[in-house]
Amino acid sequence: MGRIEHIGDATLYLGDCTDIMPTLAPFDAVVTDPPYGIGRDGKPPSTSSHGGHKGYSFKGWDLRRPEKALHAIAALDCPKIIWGGNYFADLLPAGEKWLSWDKGQRISQSDCELAYTNLIGALRVKTLNRVEIMLDGACHPTQKPVALMLWCLGFLPKAETILDPFMGSGTTGVACAKIGRKFTGIELDEGYFDIACRRIEEAYAQPDMFVELPKPAKQEALEL
Repeated sequence: MGRIEHIGDATLYLGDCTDIMPTLAPFDAVVTDPPYGIGRDGKPPSTSSHGGHKGYSFKGWDLRRPEKALHAIAALDCPKIIWGGNYFADLLPAGEKWLSWDKGQRISQSDCELAYTNLIGALRVKTLNRVEIMLDGACHPTQKPVALMLWCLGFLPKAETILDPFMGSGTTGVACAKIGRKFTGIELDEGYFDIACRRIEEAYAQPDMFVELPKPAKQEALEL
């Protein structure tokens, strides 16, 4: 384990989640976006009519699936939302309530991304243009929009403590800070760890406590 930073109700660990998770107390829920093992840990810059994107150096963290960590996450006795679930379907128990992020554009990249959950209920779709990432301040090659993670937390209304074992640039932590959830994040890369610390600190300095979570349909059971 490297550094530990405490920012508001967030506790951030620099290190390998497979080493750190066994030392932590139980959590109410896991919301995370692991490496998919498809080599998307970097990309060259581009320009296009859609605004293009900045470039990121390839660091090698997305060369393979983190199978050991995924098995450990699957064993946790709590609700889970795991982005990239279609890449891990053989490693996770069967689930009926999948989440889909429709990126609002039809370009060469995937039209949407899928999240596995162990929740009960119907599949749900969120349409959110990927330009939201730029508005948040893009700083990670696989960054999710803050609004998307707020949507995820809306399916976990009673979860007060949230764990993200693959914190990246800290988007889940930013969403938790905005709505008063306690957050624990783990990140292996020191550069992204520092970015997550900054973003979460900024979220606490300028809280959006007026943010209202989406109201899930009443007929759906949101907890195990």
